[in-house]
Amino acid sequence: VQLVESGGGLVQAGGSPRLSCAASGRTYSMTGMAWFRQAPGKEREFLSHITWTLGSTYYADSVKGRFTISRDSAKNTVYLQMNSLKPDDTAIYYCASTSRQTGVGKVYDYWGQGTQVTVSS
Repeated sequence: VQLVESGGGLVQAGGSPRLSCAASGRTYSMTGMAWFRQAPGKEREFLSHITWTLGSTYYADSVKGRFTISRDSAKNTVYLQMNSLKPDDTAIYYCASTSRQTGVGKVYDYWGQGTQVTVSS
């Protein structure tokens, strides 16, 4: 599975960009996709996960209520709608996919290259 993120860039505080992640290859094996981020000097942080079949969603407490994950199964694409961005949201945002039934937020098989999101104050 190949994953390509898009939609990052420079955003003003309070902005609401939407990230996209397009999957290709052996997508039939996917059971879910997720978004992570890594800020400078910090560990990678789980943000959200969506199951591919039912569209069930999971969120980290740090983004619950501000970020929304969704998917378009026909396009093999997952989205992350981010609202009310703050400078602390500045990070590289990665999408990931899994073919497992467990390990939400923890175990993923494939990763994208990441897209930089910089929030200016």
